[in-house]
Amino acid sequence: MTIGLPHYLVVSALLFVLGLYCAATRRNAVAVLMGVELLLNAAGLNFAAFAHYVHGSIDGQIMTIFVIVLAAAEATVALAIVLALHRSFRSIDAAEATTLKE
Repeated sequence: MTIGLPHYLVVSALLFVLGLYCAATRRNAVAVLMGVELLLNAAGLNFAAFAHYVHGSIDGQIMTIFVIVLAAAEATVALAIVLALHRSFRSIDAAEATTLKE
């Protein structure tokens, strides 16, 4: 059995659903960030799979690299925000952060 495009799409869909569930249901800010990272990884996997199986050019790989760079930048900024939340509220629970002015 060879691995084809539908296999990659199923794995990507599972990653996307898990990321969406994690980002929507968690109260911990770090867990929400992990869910967003799963969403971005699912999108990158789709770009690479479609580029390999459908188009045949390197456009999908370029978009995947762009998604990876975007995820790294997002993680950096988001972790800085989490540290600021912890400094202000002594907790990283996203529900407790009612205001950023304190």
